[in-house]
Amino acid sequence: MQFGGLQKTTLVDYPGRVAATVFTLGCNFRCPYCHNLELVLPDLIEKQPKFSEEEILSFLRQRQGLLTGLCITGGEPTIHSDLEEFIKKVKELGYKVKLDSNGSRPEVLRKLIENQLVDYVAMDIKAPLEKYHLFTNGQDFRQQISDSINLLKEGKVDYEFRTTLAPDILTEEDIFKIVELIKGAPKYFLQRFKGIKTLDPSFSRKKPWPEEKMRELVAKIKPLFSECELR
Repeated sequence: MQFGGLQKTTLVDYPGRVAATVFTLGCNFRCPYCHNLELVLPDLIEKQPKFSEEEILSFLRQRQGLLTGLCITGGEPTIHSDLEEFIKKVKELGYKVKLDSNGSRPEVLRKLIENQLVDYVAMDIKAPLEKYHLFTNGQDFRQQISDSINLLKEGKVDYEFRTTLAPDILTEEDIFKIVELIKGAPKYFLQRFKGIKTLDPSFSRKKPWPEEKMRELVAKIKPLFSECELR
């Protein structure tokens, strides 16, 4: 695999672990507020400095004992056919693996979970299913998203769901619809929108949800989850 970035140390990306984060190249979604343009848009991917798989593995060998986890994010990691083989090599080094995914490839998620190659999955829930076309360039991923949600709710791996509070797209009613969709999940996090270098340039000028409104929303849904916070 090739990677578009390496964060050598993170204390926040992997709950309870000191970890590193690698960023895969390419994505099958087009979220208008995405700020990782160089990992998503083909013309920018070509210009992005890249790390080889061996460079990442070499780094991880050097950090054995100092780091205990690796976060794999993107882009969208599950679109890569060699993801499984890469993770096997990471696991052989003794690392726990956290995978960030948009849930568009439930068959890949299932295989990774059944083969015990991931220890934690963070799945982004972009919107209620009927609004997903706003994030997928018009493609219909509703069934795949639903399948991934149900797969994670089986509880065979530690996981969380999370939603970015996109201005002018999501409403409070939308969040309640998502809550119904993921009912029974232990962890759900709402994330602040950051209008910095967005895929749709108009989003860089949009104002985020008011802080008070976000906190009130978290307070309303918090009793339904073991963990529910605003990030």
